[in-house]
Amino acid sequence: MTIDPVAWVTAAAADCGVTLDRGKATVLADRLATAGGLPGVDKPARIPPPLAESWANRDLYEDAHRHAFTGLAATVPCDIPGLASAIYERVLKADGWQVYPDALPTLTALYAAGVKIGIVSNIGFDIRPLLDEWGLSPLCDAIVLSYETGYIKPDAKIFLKACAALKADPAQTMMVGDTQADAGAIDAGCTALIVSRAPAGQPNGLSRVYHLAKQR
Repeated sequence: MTIDPVAWVTAAAADCGVTLDRGKATVLADRLATAGGLPGVDKPARIPPPLAESWANRDLYEDAHRHAFTGLAATVPCDIPGLASAIYERVLKADGWQVYPDALPTLTALYAAGVKIGIVSNIGFDIRPLLDEWGLSPLCDAIVLSYETGYIKPDAKIFLKACAALKADPAQTMMVGDTQADAGAIDAGCTALIVSRAPAGQPNGLSRVYHLAKQR
């Protein structure tokens, strides 16, 4: 899943009762992304000292996750009261994110073929309600979240937890992700396929997974 930063900021501003034109929303989104106040974008180059602990623990505790991202968003000068909090609230809404268009067809085909599917995520909140709304929950045999297990990718332990939940042999398991942290599955004895992130609304090559699974 990914986000459209401009749409995200525009919607958050609307939640605060402010209508942003495209130009202002784009500038604000760029600044927020650079500061690290938007999820699903590159990590900020600098974390302000007061937020360092929350940032380090963002994928282990719900309050740290909220405090880190809200705090980073608040570092961007803005004349919209409450925008930092409104931006974070969209993290918890299914319509704030965009699922890659090839995700549902690929997972559906894998599930129909009898392939066990698990989700392993570095995250500081429960994504199950979002998966429900996206129609992905029925296709998942296991959901392993860092804030519930106490392990963060690339730690091999979180991948082993997922394999155990799936009752799967790591040697017969493939981790598919879009960050280098996902390659930590190799240390757990799994194989790993890292696909590139794609702009919102565009496929990112997940369909290749189905063809690879058929060869195993």
